[in-house]
Amino acid sequence: MGRFASTVGLYEELRPPYPPAFFATVAQNLNLSKQHALIDLGTGPGLLALGFGAYVGRITGVDPEPEMLAAARAAAARQGQALTLIEGRAEDLGAEIGRFDLVTIGRALHWMDEAALGPLFRRLAAADGVIAVCASFPAQDGRNAWLDAYSTARRAWSDPKLWTESRRGERAHRELASVLTGSGFHAAETIAVETTHEIGVARLARRLLTFSSSSPAALGDRMDAMLADVEQRLSRFAREGTLTEVVVSTAQIARRD
Repeated sequence: MGRFASTVGLYEELRPPYPPAFFATVAQNLNLSKQHALIDLGTGPGLLALGFGAYVGRITGVDPEPEMLAAARAAAARQGQALTLIEGRAEDLGAEIGRFDLVTIGRALHWMDEAALGPLFRRLAAADGVIAVCASFPAQDGRNAWLDAYSTARRAWSDPKLWTESRRGERAHRELASVLTGSGFHAAETIAVETTHEIGVARLARRLLTFSSSSPAALGDRMDAMLADVEQRLSRFAREGTLTEVVVSTAQIARRD
């Protein structure tokens, strides 16, 4: 079973959403058009590929997990979008795949071999193509008063080894400029969009199931106990079972040196 196989049915539903305004803003900033082609690395259920689909002429998604590709295929069918899907590791893509004007990657960056990124990006990106490293996460500036309690609960219930791996992987987003050193690309600008929405305590607790370190597979028969504990920790921040979440969606743009 792959790292995220047990999270497939939860990922699209529960992860912090990329709002429509995010895709529109990035598309405007990058002057995307129907003449452009996009490839999404570690596409999962296709959130980024399909989100940008309205702004480009061709979208391709790559993922090693067959279950994730099935979810992406179903989402594309629901939305009436043409999405080419490739099963495999992004690092193994050869030059025969062709060049793309926009290469997107989300949380999959956490699990990729950093040494392989430079050669991979050089193979995939057109001469004037760009890389967009995307993320969507709760604002960490105090406006989400429940976030510290939530993060503490996430660590408490996470498999220690998987937690360490995930935290190490998150460094790639925080220190992208360093990760790109010697790759032939540099971090050029960051595009950010903020949105606010209401989310139920139970739903937010279930979001923990979408992380590899606290997935249903990692938790096993502890899952119900975890959900009850997290809901209890969050309840003091809620009003009638609901919390306000401020979400920041970002695209870190990397361009050729």
